[in-house]
Amino acid sequence: MVASEPALSVVIPMYNEESVLPLLVARLRGVLDALGEPYEVVAVDDGSTDRTPVALLAARRQWPQLRVLRLRRNSGHQPALLAGLMRARGGYVATIDADLQDPPETIVEMLRLARGQNLDIVYGIRANRQADTTFKRWTAGVYYRLMRRIVGNDVPAHAGDFRLLSRAAVEALRELPERAPVLRLVVPWLGFPSGEVPFERAERAAGRTKYPLSRMIALAADSVTSFSAAPLRVATWLGLAGVVLCGILVVIALIAYFNGATVSGWPSLYVAVLFLGAVQLLCLGLLGEYVARIYTAVQGRPAYSVVADTDEAESIVDSLR
Repeated sequence: MVASEPALSVVIPMYNEESVLPLLVARLRGVLDALGEPYEVVAVDDGSTDRTPVALLAARRQWPQLRVLRLRRNSGHQPALLAGLMRARGGYVATIDADLQDPPETIVEMLRLARGQNLDIVYGIRANRQADTTFKRWTAGVYYRLMRRIVGNDVPAHAGDFRLLSRAAVEALRELPERAPVLRLVVPWLGFPSGEVPFERAERAAGRTKYPLSRMIALAADSVTSFSAAPLRVATWLGLAGVVLCGILVVIALIAYFNGATVSGWPSLYVAVLFLGAVQLLCLGLLGEYVARIYTAVQGRPAYSVVADTDEAESIVDSLR
């Protein structure tokens, strides 16, 4: 059992990270042991289907500061991250992915900056994105520009989920009623004093990415619908534009009729029907996104379900059977 109040907690969501786990343990333990302060590492197994939970238990036997939190099913990156944050006990809590693209050594710089300047939040900022594809750089730029317009300029550019939070910031997150917040937007929205530490992002140490394009699109959609009603207003303006266009077409049709120039006119009719149909479907889709979020909130189902925690009385071994 680790100290009751560690100075630092490191939360790591994991899904099928068996191949990278030995590298992560060796590198992260060296960094944290060198701090000379009590710490804990909260590894959140997000319903892995490989031997990740077994490997975590094996690593824990040699590393008592490692704490294994196992979710009942795969809940997704953000819920897994939230599960670790809600159970972390450190005075400061760092979040980092398991793939070693974010260097564990930067956590020490974050902690030093937070203490030296009395900051509650320190973001890890990518110094550059040269390793990314052109498409990835372009979509990331669009995403962060859009989020800054919606949430405000407090959202740092090129900051993912690699950050350090004070205990006060974590407690503020606990008080939020949202079940599944988008943390990279909610954390800046809290308004705590913050700072930034730049770092060079490396290639994934082992294994395959767990964040394909489909999940990135889903994250962008959740980000927009969680923080803004702007899409609903877009639907309203599109509806008004459709009404105006229909009015113009009606006037043109009447003029043509009184001038005896009425022909079949199928192109204009075809375009009008397509346009109005597209606007209606788009508006229904946008409304559906918000209705779905309301439906999910009314259901009250938790974003994640913890089946075992090695710091609690029940054994995580039972969950592996």
